[in-house]
Amino acid sequence: MNMKQTKIVLIDDHKLFREGVKRILEFEQSFEVVAEGDDGLVASSLVKEHNPDVVLMDINMPTMNGVQATADLVRHFPNTNVIILSIHDDESYVTHALKTGAQGYLLKEMDSDSLIEAIKVVSEGGSYLHPKVTHNLVQEYRRLAQENVSNVAENAIEYHKPLHLLTRRECEVLQLLADGKSNRAVAETLYISEKTVKNHVSNILQKMSVNDRTQAVVSAIRKGWVEVQY
Repeated sequence: MNMKQTKIVLIDDHKLFREGVKRILEFEQSFEVVAEGDDGLVASSLVKEHNPDVVLMDINMPTMNGVQATADLVRHFPNTNVIILSIHDDESYVTHALKTGAQGYLLKEMDSDSLIEAIKVVSEGGSYLHPKVTHNLVQEYRRLAQENVSNVAENAIEYHKPLHLLTRRECEVLQLLADGKSNRAVAETLYISEKTVKNHVSNILQKMSVNDRTQAVVSAIRKGWVEVQY
């Protein structure tokens, strides 16, 4: 039985980085890099020609940057799944990219496992943020929330584990996700396999009725289910 290929278009103006990413993806049998480009200007023509499942898009390019190119793709090819590749973990960059229509946001410091996992998630219609980016978004959410609360003591926030919904182990995993840890880091912290971590994350998303880990963490913060240090 033939394995379904995930077709990928890779756009980045740094040839060495592009070649490195392509080499990583070639080790995954279900991935195929069908086209490459070095500027956002070529994105639309490449997507039109190759109809990829996922576009990996650098955010900083000389003529048309990744956010502009993503906006153009989403406008003309609304089913296009774009993952932004960036060196910026600032909340403003992430928010802008997601509002434009990107389905994922990865930092270029990512490991190969995160890249592969992100492509798989996004190609199936999900969204994926680099764990460090998730953590920074949560921190920003907490900061804004604190600014909106007046005359409240710092210890007024009461944290409680959602044991009515999640198991104790799932609560531990949720806390570690809020700490910005990747699946591998969670596995190492809890001395369990990455496969077990993925199963726990899947159960958490299902029980919390959310689509991805970022939504789970933000929801948990709002409900006081996890602690965030800032």
